Amino acid sequence: MTQDADKTTHFGFETVPEHEKAGRVQGVFNSVASKYDIMNDVMSMGIHRVWKEAMMDWLAPRPGQKLLDVAGGTGDVSFKFLGRAGHGHATVLDLTEPMLVEGRKRAEADSLTGSLDWVVGDAMSLPFPDNTFDVYTISFGIRNVTRPQEALNEAYRVLRPGGRLMVLEFSQLPNPAMQKAYDLYSFNVIPRMGQAIAGDRDSYQYLVESIRNFPDQETFLSMVRTAGFGQAKYRNLSMGIAALHSGWKL
Repeated sequence: MTQDADKTTHFGFETVPEHEKAGRVQGVFNSVASKYDIMNDVMSMGIHRVWKEAMMDWLAPRPGQKLLDVAGGTGDVSFKFLGRAGHGHATVLDLTEPMLVEGRKRAEADSLTGSLDWVVGDAMSLPFPDNTFDVYTISFGIRNVTRPQEALNEAYRVLRPGGRLMVLEFSQLPNPAMQKAYDLYSFNVIPRMGQAIAGDRDSYQYLVESIRNFPDQETFLSMVRTAGFGQAKYRNLSMGIAALHSGWKL
């Protein structure tokens, strides 16, 4: 057995061989694709919409920019980006084709056909040349990547000099008592709601567990810097339930 075959990673609270994780994550999102927007409402108590607007406020899209939205799913962030920019181009990349299919069904997709591409691909091995995009975003997706550092390295590679990285992800509350209360909600309520709404408890259980396994804000900030990004910083959203990490390819 090779050394790579021996490597393990987290799938929720389960330890699995690295080579199995991508397939398992695909299984989760194949299962929830048709309910993905509802799922985000359940996972965030509806606040994800506010967080994405905060992301756009900090990002401040400009006319003519080219966006790569990784783990872009149903295109939510890309639609917001193009709306703010006025004109530009967005490439939505996702590992799971049914997610992209759902995105193409949305009304916004019809009106933005010439400004949108939908690509099946892996965040750790992007199918694009170096120095291609002005902006790279990933929202609630990097915690599902087998090796997040490789995804950040790839983000740096495909961004043009002067390009911007923006990561929106569930994170850690700095207050232990508040974190405990949020965990109680997450572990006791969200899987049950997943069962009730999507008939799928296991996928929602994984998603909750994946949040708890993701690095805290400072640890992830160091990973952004390790990838080469300058002026790296983060902002907590809703006291740290989620966080925005930003960096520049200088």
